[in-house]
Amino acid sequence: MIPDRLADICARAYRHMAPWDATAFEAALAQDTTQLTCTEHAFVLAQVVLDEAEIQALAADPDFQRKGEASRALRNCIDRLTQRGVTRIFLEVAAKNTPARGFYARHNFTQAGIRKGYYRLSAQETDDAIIMTREIA
Repeated sequence: MIPDRLADICARAYRHMAPWDATAFEAALAQDTTQLTCTEHAFVLAQVVLDEAEIQALAADPDFQRKGEASRALRNCIDRLTQRGVTRIFLEVAAKNTPARGFYARHNFTQAGIRKGYYRLSAQETDDAIIMTREIA
């Protein structure tokens, strides 16, 4: 997927927070530590450092949510990370984003910590980031 398509999916999927734009995707994709895994309607963008990876963005086109696209993209991402020698994956998810937290729990991610007030929702409101992890090797 090209950065414009990734940004479009993000803009429509990330309704609760500021989405990545095409420039942010271009910058991430220019790094050799970036792994992008896509299906036709979903993607996972991860950064790999040694034997660990951090999922920085996962989104599915809202018209295709709850149809297995994000799960397929995540499974494909995990397979590719395993091939690269990654043994642990981390991610952050907004505490109030219960659907995403449930999605990751169904994919065997567990809570490893909390970052208080990490996400700025408005000038007066923040949300905690739940740090989740999964061993894959």
